[in-house]
Amino acid sequence: MTNSGLGRGLGSLIPKLNVTDYEDAKRPSFEDKVLDISERVLQISVNDISSNPYQPRKSFESSDMEDLVDSIKTHGILQPLIVTEEDGKYQLIAGERRLKAARVAGLLKVPIIVRNAENREKLELALIENVQRQNLNPIEEAVAYKKLIDEFNLTQEEVGKRVGKKRATVANSLRMLDLPQIIKEGLVSRKISAGLAKVILSAEGEQERIKLYNKIIKFALTVHKAEAEVRKIKGIIESDNKDVEIAEKEDSLRKVLGTKVAINKNGPRGQVVIDFYSNQELDEIIKKII
Repeated sequence: MTNSGLGRGLGSLIPKLNVTDYEDAKRPSFEDKVLDISERVLQISVNDISSNPYQPRKSFESSDMEDLVDSIKTHGILQPLIVTEEDGKYQLIAGERRLKAARVAGLLKVPIIVRNAENREKLELALIENVQRQNLNPIEEAVAYKKLIDEFNLTQEEVGKRVGKKRATVANSLRMLDLPQIIKEGLVSRKISAGLAKVILSAEGEQERIKLYNKIIKFALTVHKAEAEVRKIKGIIESDNKDVEIAEKEDSLRKVLGTKVAINKNGPRGQVVIDFYSNQELDEIIKKII
């Protein structure tokens, strides 16, 4: 993997293994991947550490926090927090959950390792940590990507490289921000899944999206049934005996192009409809087709 411009290669930032969201000393942690062996662990007061202003995660599950508090009370903190230091003041880069849990557990001091990091790196490291541990809800993740793009002038491609995601994944995540507020809140509170949110986005207009959202909640619709509702809204009602071969071809095109594809066939003739959501995504699709 190429160098990310963060002062270290991305290989040292993003572990290939799936890192769990738990204090487990037996598995390689996020911090194991970003720390030099020469960096010393210090013990400092929990009151001397301020939060990372670029922390993308805003919500913390109470049940998860309770488990972590219990673990810290029993075993202490197994992995140091990563902080920056300026004029004797420390600011957190990674380890937000552990710092919160340590305070609840009544710890007076916590282990830290000091790193030099600019604002963009603070956001990137916090985002990478959360994405790798799957801590962020879809809206938090989308907001963090947007922040990297808007504040630090990165492209979707560059954001993807920095967090180990495909550009299409970043683009689809950013689309979540186009949802009406009530649906965003439903996504954060897990009333609907990210898959259902993507289906809602395929409906045209805010009112239609809210109607579909309410119907999904009321009738506990699956993704497949929600897609059928969208087709009805658009006036595209498919028969139950839709050509299986056409459906397979649509699925193959979706996988290759990374976006929604529909084949509308009328006898030997028809249309292939390819959805895109930005000029950059259109350029990517054209490159893949060529």
